[in-house]
Amino acid sequence: MTLTEDRSATEARHAMIVSQLRTSGVNEPWVLRAMAAVAREDFVPAAMREAAYIDRAIPLENGRFLAAPLFHGKALAEAAPTAEDKVLLVGEENGYLAALLRPLAGALTVVDPAQAADLTGEGGYSLLVVDGAVEQLPAALAAQVADGGRVVTGLVERGVTRLASGVKAAGAVSLLPVSEMGIPVLPEFAAPKNWSF
Repeated sequence: MTLTEDRSATEARHAMIVSQLRTSGVNEPWVLRAMAAVAREDFVPAAMREAAYIDRAIPLENGRFLAAPLFHGKALAEAAPTAEDKVLLVGEENGYLAALLRPLAGALTVVDPAQAADLTGEGGYSLLVVDGAVEQLPAALAAQVADGGRVVTGLVERGVTRLASGVKAAGAVSLLPVSEMGIPVLPEFAAPKNWSF
């Protein structure tokens, strides 16, 4: 990367913070610092580097999407990870949201969406974050969250995507919509189709 490209990316990152995040209510200093420190252009295909900071999802080479900065900013603010948190992220091991969470969490485990529904193991996570929108949260994934643990995810309801958060209590996760926004849908979490006439 040349000095000019580096300066251009830094300016674009600053513009993202000022014109996309702050104007949409993401004003937590620690969130803004985290997003200022991670170069989104490093997480998109080379042909999309100049568009890394646009306010919509960017297609990736693996058929997935990098969500818009607003989703990641609001999800991070809602999750509020701390050094005491054992975090489970459904997303990409070397993805943008993992890079944002890694320095904030006490421990971070990342699982690919294709394997999330079949998770087994010790669980006990205090925070579950899903990098995308789901129609339903698989029982195997919810089982990984400790009672009292937090969940932050995109949620699809009647074709509309919203950021949602909740807490696991008495063995069940209840999610409440936080704000409506465009979020890439994860097909692995589609609800079973019912017959209709």
